[in-house]
Amino acid sequence: MNVLIIEDEPLAAQRLETLIADIKPDSSILARIDSVKKSVQWFKNNPAPDLVLMDIQLADGISFQIFEQCEVNAPVIFTTAYDEYALKAFKVNSIDYILKPVDKADLANGLRKLESLKGLQPSQQQLMQSITQAMQMLTRKFKERFVIKVGEHLKTLETRNVLYFFSQEKTTFCHSTDSRNYILDYTLEQLETLVDPAEYFRVNRKYLVRGDSIQDIISYTNSRLRLVLRDSQDNDIIVARERVQDFRLWLDR
Repeated sequence: MNVLIIEDEPLAAQRLETLIADIKPDSSILARIDSVKKSVQWFKNNPAPDLVLMDIQLADGISFQIFEQCEVNAPVIFTTAYDEYALKAFKVNSIDYILKPVDKADLANGLRKLESLKGLQPSQQQLMQSITQAMQMLTRKFKERFVIKVGEHLKTLETRNVLYFFSQEKTTFCHSTDSRNYILDYTLEQLETLVDPAEYFRVNRKYLVRGDSIQDIISYTNSRLRLVLRDSQDNDIIVARERVQDFRLWLDR
């Protein structure tokens, strides 16, 4: 396997090279590059490698700028010093991101993913779309709390205390960790854009659920899945067939 390392920190680049040699002894490191400019020149003058390990922050800019200036027809694993919360947002987008300092197990897992995706390499347009989404996730602020009405009073409910959102008789509710349902002045479509997609998934027209609210997943008819949610009496929460594949990927991030 021919590997290109794009990393502006010498020690980090050396660690990547050492880990690659340990995990894939037959690999060859084609080059170690530390800037956007040099990376663009390399891609324009060399055949595509089998893998690119790419830092996000480089000596002269953000590595995403490389994709705007040249074709990168190779699988990419990004490494990043961003915190784990940002990393979760990145991982929604199907490109692999590894938090620095790079752990051997994480890198090995990324290489296994690449093996499983051989022949399914995304096009430049798909890659750019995923990168654009990732950048939007990085700068985006997700809703931290909701104002809800309790009798004659108003109170705030932190988003992290919402197990799931659901729609019933044209009304949207959230179910909280205190086992109560509260009415919200949002549609589920609106809520999808307000909450962190790494934490919540829209399983069907009626439910937007948080990962840790799922107690059980049961195979159902027509290749669908039935969910058992924490503190829910609804026995008919079905992952829509067209959402099953994305749901599996969301769970397996």
